[in-house]
Amino acid sequence: MPEKDLANRVALVTGASRGLGAAMAQSLGHRGAKVAVNYFAGAEKAEAVAAGIRHAGGIAQPFGADVRDEKQVDRLIGEVTKKWGPIDILVLNATGPQPMLKIEELTWQACLDQLEFFVKSPVLLVKATVAGMKERKYGRIIQIGSEVFESGLAPFSNYVSAKGAQLGLTRSWAKELGPWGITVNIVSPGWIPVERHADIPDSSKQGYASQVPLGRQGVPDDVAQMVAFLASDAANFITGQKISVNGGNTLE
Repeated sequence: MPEKDLANRVALVTGASRGLGAAMAQSLGHRGAKVAVNYFAGAEKAEAVAAGIRHAGGIAQPFGADVRDEKQVDRLIGEVTKKWGPIDILVLNATGPQPMLKIEELTWQACLDQLEFFVKSPVLLVKATVAGMKERKYGRIIQIGSEVFESGLAPFSNYVSAKGAQLGLTRSWAKELGPWGITVNIVSPGWIPVERHADIPDSSKQGYASQVPLGRQGVPDDVAQMVAFLASDAANFITGQKISVNGGNTLE
């Protein structure tokens, strides 16, 4: 059991009912944070994640909301704050379908669909929490990016461009919020298989792993441990950074 270095902190993880989000929520909960497990449609899965944290001695509860919707975001933040107090740690992980589209298939709506998750949702959530963070002169905002912005994966420009915009938000917010002791960073995983990749053949996964210097694909806990570190006081002088968790698959 890790040290309870996040005790008395309130954390909200969006898109936390499965995959990377679930692992992040569990890691924060195991380190003592009170974890709001956000979900959109997977209520039972979110409750299972929260129950797992509670079973391990932590504090967690599921909170449903579409984090692309301003009214639902305001309700979500209000419910979490009423339950535990102001949010200290905000992990922006929610995502949706990620179609790979050739230029001939690309539409502006396909780009907007990605920007809804990686620009609109972060803007809504940060606006709803930043006043309290400024008042307390403390906050941890952690975005979940992707290595595809560096690799330029094709045909995937709808997703890649939105991830680039998300990185831009991170860097600008870090400079804007630094004077209040609020750090803003982005964790960029490589391809880490989760539930959404269940139908992808093992040969594709093995092909990807073969090009990774560390010789394997990552697992959700690799990302979760980095998120927990950035949420901790040990990372209080790290802000505006993109940290790749991909076994060296991109080098910057």
